[in-house]
Amino acid sequence: MHPSIILLAETGSDITAELAAKHNIYLVPMHVSMGDITLDDGTFPPEDLCDYFRRTGKTPTTSASTPYDFNRVFDQIHEQYPNHQILHLAYSAITTCSYQNALLASEKRPYVTSVDTKHVSVGQAAVVLAVANYLDEHPEATMLETAAAAREIAQKTQMCFVPNSLDFLRAGGRVSNAAAMVGNLLGLHPCIEILDGKLMAQKKYRGQLKKFVSRLLEEFDAKHPLDRKILYLIHSPELEEEVMRIAETTASQMGFEKIVWMGTGCVITSHSGPGAIGIVGYNA
Repeated sequence: MHPSIILLAETGSDITAELAAKHNIYLVPMHVSMGDITLDDGTFPPEDLCDYFRRTGKTPTTSASTPYDFNRVFDQIHEQYPNHQILHLAYSAITTCSYQNALLASEKRPYVTSVDTKHVSVGQAAVVLAVANYLDEHPEATMLETAAAAREIAQKTQMCFVPNSLDFLRAGGRVSNAAAMVGNLLGLHPCIEILDGKLMAQKKYRGQLKKFVSRLLEEFDAKHPLDRKILYLIHSPELEEEVMRIAETTASQMGFEKIVWMGTGCVITSHSGPGAIGIVGYNA
């Protein structure tokens, strides 16, 4: 644990409770609504979202961490560590008002600094975990130095994900009914990258995930040459084991020394749907 800095992120980062405890990372809840029911992200399994969609044909909606959520966690940390500063490594500010709400909550808290990671889900997790490692290696680091390191790490972090179908994107209004129908009939899968904080559809792949997942890895690495020390692979609920096996084998053959699977939580599952796969790595 760093002698003067505590890390904070939203639950939408998909950092597990085990990882958070290991690195002394605090998590503030984002929220998911299914009809009239709103729950804290992380308090129920993402599989419930998939079941809700199958029952109703509607996708869940997500909402940011509120100023109240941040105030509660800021108070908790400050009470436990009154002499520490808090570095909030935020979910992409373009996609949610969580970052802005943290700024509102920290207006009279000089011990809080917020940095927009410009990432979501495991991309955000990769930034936070790398900053945690930086603090372990630099116990003398100041807040100014750590925030600068966080911004540099965020710029080097690359993420994409590919949904298994367009049904969730259609139901959520992100693609038209006609486009989704044609896309599903043709077996099209958009590769969605996180570029400067935005979720941007890039090239499309055709066919079953298991047929092109190796090419996805190779082409993503060719576009964003990745450091071979570690690669995060993302799976949403119900991703086929065969796809996971092919992805891991390909990554190993490409020379990645450590391959870590991380599951999507409720926030990003609300967008990707079941059976999605993703990639997160750091530029070499």
